[in-house]
Amino acid sequence: QVQLVESGGGLVQAGGSLRLSCAASGVPFSGYNMGWFRQAPGNEREFVSLIAWSGATVSYADSVKGRFTISRDNAKNTVSLQMNNLKPEDTAVYYCAATTGWSPQQATYRHWGQGTQVTVSS
Repeated sequence: QVQLVESGGGLVQAGGSLRLSCAASGVPFSGYNMGWFRQAPGNEREFVSLIAWSGATVSYADSVKGRFTISRDNAKNTVSLQMNNLKPEDTAVYYCAATTGWSPQQATYRHWGQGTQVTVSS
């Protein structure tokens, strides 16, 4: 059974940092590119970041470029998202997802976690 479990969300003041983690089980983790998405209240879920199976290639949404860093540890089956200089507009539920493709399009992602809430206060 495939399972992706996010952790690390919480409440932080603007300008602060959080580190999200996603633990994978039931999948050949190193065979998947891993992405992070987020969904704010009243908004559609949007792409945040993507990392290749090797970790050698990454992609970011323009809104988080320079502030967020994605990484992965294939030995531990985890992918992380370091979020610095957080802004109130970063408030959302953050999801990790697994894909065999290379795309920000949600439809290409096969497996999803349940999400973790990030709230940034002003």
